[in-house]
Amino acid sequence: MSESLIRKKHLPQLIAMMLGTLAVPGHAAGQTDAPAADGGTVVEVRGIRETLKRNLAEKRDAMNIVDSVTAEDLGKFPDKNVADSLQRVPGISVDRTWGEGRDIFVRGTDKNLNMTQLNGQSVASAYWWKNDSQSRGFNYDILPSELVGSLDVYKSPSADLDEGSIGGLVIVKTRKPLQFKQPLTAQFSAEATYSELPRKTDPQLSGLVAWKNDAKTFGVLAALSRQQRTMRRDGLENFTDATKYNIVDQNGASTPNAYASWGGGSAIFRQDRERTTGNVTLQLRPTPESDISLNYLNSSMDMDNNNQNYLWQAGGLADANGVLRVTNPRFITTSDGTKALVGGTVGPTTGVSFEPIYREAYIKSKVLDLEGTYDGDNWKLHAQAGTTSGAGGSRHDRNFWFTGNTRATINLAPDTYEVSYLDMSPLDPTKLTLQGARDWIRRMESKENYGQADLTLDLNNPFIKNVKLGAKLRDNTVQNHRTIGTVGPGSAGWQSFSLADLSTGPSPMLSQEAATKGSLTQYAWVDDNLAFSKGFPMYDKGMVYAEAKGEYYRIKERISALYGKAEFAYDKLRGDFGLRYVRTRQTSQANQDLSGTGTYTLGSVERNYDDFLPNLNFVYELRRDLLVRGAVSRVMARNTFSDLSASTEVSGTTNAATAGNPLLNPYHANQAEIGAEWYFAEASLLSTTLFTKRLDTFIYTSTAVENVAGVSRPVTRPHNADNGATIKGLEVQWQQAFGNGFGAILNYTYTDAVAGSVPGGRKLNVVGNSRNQLNASGYYERNGYSLRLSYNYRSKSYGGLDEGGQDVTSAYGQWDATANWDITPKYSVYASAVNIGNAVIRTNTTDGLPVGVYENGARYSVGFRAKF
Repeated sequence: MSESLIRKKHLPQLIAMMLGTLAVPGHAAGQTDAPAADGGTVVEVRGIRETLKRNLAEKRDAMNIVDSVTAEDLGKFPDKNVADSLQRVPGISVDRTWGEGRDIFVRGTDKNLNMTQLNGQSVASAYWWKNDSQSRGFNYDILPSELVGSLDVYKSPSADLDEGSIGGLVIVKTRKPLQFKQPLTAQFSAEATYSELPRKTDPQLSGLVAWKNDAKTFGVLAALSRQQRTMRRDGLENFTDATKYNIVDQNGASTPNAYASWGGGSAIFRQDRERTTGNVTLQLRPTPESDISLNYLNSSMDMDNNNQNYLWQAGGLADANGVLRVTNPRFITTSDGTKALVGGTVGPTTGVSFEPIYREAYIKSKVLDLEGTYDGDNWKLHAQAGTTSGAGGSRHDRNFWFTGNTRATINLAPDTYEVSYLDMSPLDPTKLTLQGARDWIRRMESKENYGQADLTLDLNNPFIKNVKLGAKLRDNTVQNHRTIGTVGPGSAGWQSFSLADLSTGPSPMLSQEAATKGSLTQYAWVDDNLAFSKGFPMYDKGMVYAEAKGEYYRIKERISALYGKAEFAYDKLRGDFGLRYVRTRQTSQANQDLSGTGTYTLGSVERNYDDFLPNLNFVYELRRDLLVRGAVSRVMARNTFSDLSASTEVSGTTNAATAGNPLLNPYHANQAEIGAEWYFAEASLLSTTLFTKRLDTFIYTSTAVENVAGVSRPVTRPHNADNGATIKGLEVQWQQAFGNGFGAILNYTYTDAVAGSVPGGRKLNVVGNSRNQLNASGYYERNGYSLRLSYNYRSKSYGGLDEGGQDVTSAYGQWDATANWDITPKYSVYASAVNIGNAVIRTNTTDGLPVGVYENGARYSVGFRAKF
């Protein structure tokens, strides 16, 4: 299919074609015809309405406060990974910095305070970008929606669920072969996706085969997903910096101890992704009482990246004494009372720089899990053991560094990134000369081995129905390595040249949705073929590599847990209560430069801590269709691995560095919730839940000048706040099937989050919190056709401290749509549109300093599905 067919201007015609032609009379929406035992036909309803009905049935019967999404429902959304599917769940919002959902935020809590598991166990994952830190969050890039059976989001805990989440625990369940109704089931889909910014069309293929024997005692499932995606992201950036300078104007007037950004730029980021995920499951039921399954998941994604950034500098031009000379400087005063530079003219020496970067990045994750259950007369034994490993980083991260001499006038304001180069044109490649090149090789690794066993005993008791006792062991190791290669004047084979030697013309126009009048939106850039054929081969020969010893760290955790849980029921009341005891033993190793001269020695910090985590969940049936549900619990979450490291990482762009703190205390929270659920009609629900969380601490950062390997740098470190934060909120859900094929799903979450003060009396907004979140979908399905239009909204959210203020990302709303036509019960075609309005991501500080604005563009897909 040609690219023009799925361009934005043709989407309405495409949907109309799918919905208004080739109708199949008498074919009801979402029905699958299967042969009955007597030779007749059994109609199995499998449409949107039925899957929503199943989701509500699971929610109604649960003891916890939980929301579920099934595989059929996943297939009706235009989502490419699980994070994009989770954004439809009440209380969940998604980080879309890279165009697809990668991290989730639950009920006003940061992404690092929420866990995701696969079949009840952790999945080791990593990231690919140089600036990504190793968090405990799950990298949803690795898991396509096609391989998922269901998603359960637990917002209240039970003692048998792993600790580590304050917002919510997401459990992703893969499918098992004995769950399928037919002896042999095969599913296949093929899709073409057109991305508007790069103007490229990419294929995606996925398939699943499940077989079981006639006795239904053994089955095999194999699934494979292969996705390619050409991505482009346009950015206007300001590299804010905690460094303070003595800023001197043309008349000699001085403004001491003022913030100045290192610089900023106009960036074009391009990425070619290839993701392959495979899943194999063997399931055995040797007796009616037993069930054993072995599950293997392997996901890998290669990402060739190119980021070209045309840069102005400010703080980057300061002399060794911290003096920065600016003509006609303009300032604002930040929240901490410090002035910050927002305008003026710098140069002419090195007034412009240009940095093209080429990365060969990757992420990989593997899981091998063995699970078994045995049902006795009045007891049930469950055991699970496995191993998971992950790796990510870059095999190469090469860049050139060009500079030119010109005066540059800058103008910064909220969402305003403006620069004028007074003595040259950015379209002239002869004005920039190569100064050096480098290569970064980074590898993040994680591995976890686990084992768990529990026993459930049924009791002949009028109130306590059963008790569950269990234990779990986890052994987790995380490592970070980096090797840096440098080459420049004096290196073997060095040859300096101008940008004109590697350029064949200007870049495409960028940031058309985000630029203001004075923004730089086009410049001379490096031709990819010339970079690899002429540039890098020459300098690879002279590249000298050395380990970045200060960035190495290794963190080992041994976590042991004991838990007891009891389920109760009396008349119209039911629920569970329990206690989980957890002991964490943590060892953080890193290279330390104790002398400040670049001589490193391996140091180690050990710490142990214990947690007792009680919980209570209850449900009371006022009527069969009206429930009151509540929960009280104490929960905890551990800090990110990067924050717990004892290493120091130097920025590749600015003079600054970041470091960890292995003595950070974990987060704890006391939380409670109460709500009502009214199941007023089939596939329909109206519910509301009030919740509160009281955190005992939060993490903030402070910056001080330190000697790092013989160089004075501003080093930013994390610390525990002496007081915590309070999050109060309200969730409302409305879901209704109207009849005649129409229906709607709406959920809204309000969170009021207040944090304590940090040293100096400053009060911060809670990181990750958005006060308002809204998910809305309208759907229609009838006569084999279905349509769904979805809107996802998140109000402004907060990040870390930044240049005297705090980062704040503006409100973001995105429209998506999908259409499906069941040609026959076995074959269907579909189309989808993601980010239809090309929503832009904007971040500024609370004081109005711009940080970054990014445009990812819209995506359109057409595809074909077959089920046998």
